[in-house]
Amino acid sequence: MPGLLRGVARTAVIAGTATSVSNRVSRRQAGRWAQQDQQAAYEQQQAYQQQQAYLQQQAPYQQAAPPPQPTSGADERIAQLRQLGELRSSGVLTDAEFEDQKARILNS
Repeated sequence: MPGLLRGVARTAVIAGTATSVSNRVSRRQAGRWAQQDQQAAYEQQQAYQQQQAYLQQQAPYQQAAPPPQPTSGADERIAQLRQLGELRSSGVLTDAEFEDQKARILNS
């Protein structure tokens, strides 16, 4: 019986030691992973801030292009279409005459 008790005690000590070592290794590894995650987040934040600073520096140099000006031919067509619309609304032209004239202007 003393041999059996000694074997059980020895197994308990070995198992306790293994558990302690395993827990310590797990905590150390978790700490390393947390540190790596923190470092990656810090680097990502720094890159974002640098990008924003660069964009702010470049903002004065980036001007929006002015909208294209209609050509003189387009101006004339728009004026003619407005005049046709006024003639139709005043009752001088019928809807059919308006559509015919509009098609003629747009196709020219």
